[in-house]
Amino acid sequence: MSRNHIVLFEPRIPQNTGNIARTCAATNSPLHIIRPMGFPIDDKKMKRAGLDYWDKLDITYYDNLADFMSKNHAGRLHLVTKFADKTYSEEVYADGEDHY
Repeated sequence: MSRNHIVLFEPRIPQNTGNIARTCAATNSPLHIIRPMGFPIDDKKMKRAGLDYWDKLDITYYDNLADFMSKNHAGRLHLVTKFADKTYSEEVYADGEDHY
């Protein structure tokens, strides 16, 4: 069974990270956070945005991108940015493999 993994690269905005964490908890999607982070995990803004869901998350932290890549080499990597030519919904996600 394939799974969608959500990877945050050096997140800087606690509210966004909290909201993404809440979505991961609701969809049972693993969350991967690549350090450094621009805020402490116990940030008040983070708590308002979703820290109360933290205990329901499958979350893994990595010291850097190389650390993440060395531990997650199976599956397809989809990079998402506001500067992309197409949206995430235009991508083809094959069954039977993990997506990061």
